[in-house]
Amino acid sequence: MIPLNRNITFAALITSVLLPFTVLIIWSFSSRWFYPQLWPEHWGLRAWQYVFGTAGSQIISGLIQSILVALATAAVSVVIGVPAGRALGLYNFRAKDTISVMLMLPVIVPPLCVAMGLHLWFIKLGLAETFIGVVLVHLTFCLPYSVFVMWGVFSNYNPDYENQARSLGANSWKIITRVMLPLTLPGIMVAGLFSFLLSWSQYLSTLIIGGGRITTLPILLFALMGSGDRPVAAAVSMVFVAPAFLALLFSARYLGGKSIAGVR
Repeated sequence: MIPLNRNITFAALITSVLLPFTVLIIWSFSSRWFYPQLWPEHWGLRAWQYVFGTAGSQIISGLIQSILVALATAAVSVVIGVPAGRALGLYNFRAKDTISVMLMLPVIVPPLCVAMGLHLWFIKLGLAETFIGVVLVHLTFCLPYSVFVMWGVFSNYNPDYENQARSLGANSWKIITRVMLPLTLPGIMVAGLFSFLLSWSQYLSTLIIGGGRITTLPILLFALMGSGDRPVAAAVSMVFVAPAFLALLFSARYLGGKSIAGVR
């Protein structure tokens, strides 16, 4: 009975995830599809030939650019989020409440206001229309999530394991690599996944700070959606969803993970 229930639950989950993409898949393989027809009148591979052909080189370039920006943002977000979350989760200090409020501001304030406010400073600093500038503006939205995730992880972290390792002669580097990181790896994976997905889907901030020179896939996708070429827009949408979906599958086993030191 239990395996059957699990299979039903798994099938229902897969169906609920894939169902919204059914129309996109059909659109991407259609040549003509007009209302009120339930199925396309003509089928074809024109959209996919455009995406992966010579004409779609800009799509591939945008895909690579999006992956690089999202990976860089996720990496920096985790590198900063782990020590910041450790400090907030393990220690009490006067500015703790102030820091938590400051971390919430980029999440509460509309993204347009944040991007427009930073744009002028980035122009003065020479960061506008650069890869680094886009990564930095993405960090304003991704870093708070990374810090809050790691804050929760370290709130339940037991530092006694580190003290035991130190008493056995382990230096700081070994304590970090062999004690802290293995015990907090599920939380780190979740923080990295959140940062990657948030950066991957950013459109407005990339358009404002990137200035059209840093062309990611969301920017190209919005342009194609406005062009009226639905088959090509549907094919690009599937390309846009695929890396995020693969990242979610890769990290799925960590989402429910619980470290050994999760209980004090």
